[in-house]
Amino acid sequence: MITQIKGLHHVTSMAAHAQQNSDFFTKKLGLRRVKKTVNFDAPEVYHLYYGDEFGTPGSVMTYFPFPNIAQGRQGAGEVGDTYFSVPRGTLDFWKNRLVAQDVTGLSESEVFGEKRLRFDGPDHDSFSLIEVDGDSRTGWQHGDIATSEVIQGFRGASLRLKDAAATGELLRFMGYQQVDNQGNHTRFTIPGGNGADVIDIEAVPNAGDARQGAGSVHHIAFAVEDRAAQLEVRKALMDTGYQVTPVIDRDYFWAIYFRTPGGVLFEVATNEPGFDRDEDVAHLGESLKLPTRYEQHRDQIEQLLEPITD
Repeated sequence: MITQIKGLHHVTSMAAHAQQNSDFFTKKLGLRRVKKTVNFDAPEVYHLYYGDEFGTPGSVMTYFPFPNIAQGRQGAGEVGDTYFSVPRGTLDFWKNRLVAQDVTGLSESEVFGEKRLRFDGPDHDSFSLIEVDGDSRTGWQHGDIATSEVIQGFRGASLRLKDAAATGELLRFMGYQQVDNQGNHTRFTIPGGNGADVIDIEAVPNAGDARQGAGSVHHIAFAVEDRAAQLEVRKALMDTGYQVTPVIDRDYFWAIYFRTPGGVLFEVATNEPGFDRDEDVAHLGESLKLPTRYEQHRDQIEQLLEPITD
């Protein structure tokens, strides 16, 4: 069994409009934009990162805003909800704030004993704020939301799958423990994790297949401390029969990827070196940062990118 994974590192989704995406996460949800860079494989497309003050693993939502991308279709074989952790007793504040910000799709429920507020992102992405007691993470404290109400980081995510069994077995191999069932939902957690350590599997055997597009999660990344731990995880996965990519340098972390039995793309990312490797913490996310191989094309790339105003 793998023991190096401590929870989520980041979640990466797709969007249609960069400015709309940035405004939603920074102005409506009160997260910090911690990096403004480009897609490694499509440098004419932004890669935007949002999180806490430092972009701490377990807090970072990232996006590829593809202009003119088709709308995604929800279904089986994808990440369903992405969960954010908020302090206990703050859902009324968040409901009022999101209503005032014209956020759609709001609904309240209690699942696995946790109160949650579900809502839509600007591309009909699916999110939930979950009240968590005892989460010591501090979130981004320099926006317009009080420290006592701020989003603290991820709680976790749900996977929407036709067959829950094989992916459940994979999660157990990755160090998760099954802790509860409620209807067609099964909950897995990592004891002593990083706070972003919950994965729920929603079994939807009769659902159609998801189609990726705007509002879809592209991949979900799990955190390991360093490259040595990542190599251990890679070997364990390959020894079990998974086809895992070589280690890829993503500037702010190293990454490996593999496809799960349910069709979801998993990544394992390192906590090192972090988002301050090329920017001072006080100015994270302000300037366009380019991978080294694209720096010589900065002028052309900047002409192709939609300007983002803060």
